Amino acid sequence: MLRAGNTAFRVRDWMRVVAGRMGLDALTVRLALDSIVASAHRGREHATMVHEIDSPGVNVWRISALEEIASTNQSEITPGEFATKIAAIEASPPLYSIAQTCTAISVASAAFAFINGGTLLEVAVAAISGGTGQCLRTLLLRRRFNQYAVAVLCAIVAASLYCLIASVSACAGLGVARHATGFISSVLFLVPGFPVIAALLDLLQHQTVIALQRLAYCATMMVVAAIGLCVVTAVFGLSIDQPPPHQIEEPLKISLRALSSFGGACGFAILFNIATRTLPVIGILSLVGNELRLAMHDAGLMLPAATFLGALTVGLLASLVRRHFNAPRIALTTPGIIMMVPGFYAFEAIVLFTQGRILPGLNSAILVGFIVGALAGGLAAARFLTERKWLRE
Repeated sequence: MLRAGNTAFRVRDWMRVVAGRMGLDALTVRLALDSIVASAHRGREHATMVHEIDSPGVNVWRISALEEIASTNQSEITPGEFATKIAAIEASPPLYSIAQTCTAISVASAAFAFINGGTLLEVAVAAISGGTGQCLRTLLLRRRFNQYAVAVLCAIVAASLYCLIASVSACAGLGVARHATGFISSVLFLVPGFPVIAALLDLLQHQTVIALQRLAYCATMMVVAAIGLCVVTAVFGLSIDQPPPHQIEEPLKISLRALSSFGGACGFAILFNIATRTLPVIGILSLVGNELRLAMHDAGLMLPAATFLGALTVGLLASLVRRHFNAPRIALTTPGIIMMVPGFYAFEAIVLFTQGRILPGLNSAILVGFIVGALAGGLAAARFLTERKWLRE
């Protein structure tokens, strides 16, 4: 579960449930990003074991399958039976092919580009570049290449492809007047949104060690990906200054934003290996939450406050529907708010810092901090309202 991206407090809870079914009196667990220390007690006997964990990733189907085993209404289970079931889950291939995943990220990249104010051409080029970058990333990770090196390379490839297509378009008379939105949107598939949300929720449950390790992992991933962006901006001489948003009729803009929220969330849900039957639900949660966030922001509410309300809405709706789909809450809430994650501003801040533009970079970085905090606060508030155990230590 931990390697598949689940929160540490849920891993700890499910381990204790299984320990009870195996006849143990108590289980003490210490979790880190790369290891687990567990001490089991039964009568006067006790044993302590340390297990190393492979490189972190996200696989929501695996989290759901493991939770289903742990929650099965069976009074007792032997270690052998449990190991057999886990082995079957471990041997299961991904639900989606590389082509399906890359197409999904193309849709998500296009959705981000539009929501961030991109023109039709920027949206199309971001889709091509993002899908290509994700394809390369998947192929390299399956060959066990270092995640950080892969992030740098994929950022360079995706951003360079965007610039090359934009240059060809300009020569053909089509033109890409604004590079910043589509340029950054083409690498947003590298933003570790799922681990960030898991880490922030773990902080609220006193899982401090693994939460800080996850945040360090996410920060490093963002920095190395931004280094790839900085290389491309230096080579092509691009500016990432935000132009004024293009004008579009309000009803059409709302409809296209809703479609983008739905498609972007479903795209990332496919990347997270979420079951197909859950995709429409995630898309609707994202559509409702993100549309509320954007509408409140358009009405004059500050973006962090609007983000809090959007995340709270997604969390409350997920609590209502998750039992009908037998899915863990994180499988619905995190993809449901992924379109609210401020990856655009995070990349923008790092690139601005590397260019020596400290004040604009600080503005973007501070905005990122407030928005990420609002996301975590909204989801946590939903849990406080719907899960009684969250109100007690």
